[in-house]
Amino acid sequence: MQATVKTFDAATRSGSVFLDDGTEIPFEAEAFDAGPLRHLRSGQRVNIVLTAGRVTYVTLSTFPTP
Repeated sequence: MQATVKTFDAATRSGSVFLDDGTEIPFEAEAFDAGPLRHLRSGQRVNIVLTAGRVTYVTLSTFPTP
């Protein structure tokens, strides 16, 4: 599923994304650490994996998701 980064805190490696319908969903460091990324910026398009309503994986939209 694709989303757009709203916020990202490099110190905590957590943030939030907007789904295409405008829904904001937070993600924790575990979801960020599960992917190959080192940093995100606001407005960046990403792929996310939702499991039981939680973001469990974040990566760039050009990278495959597991």
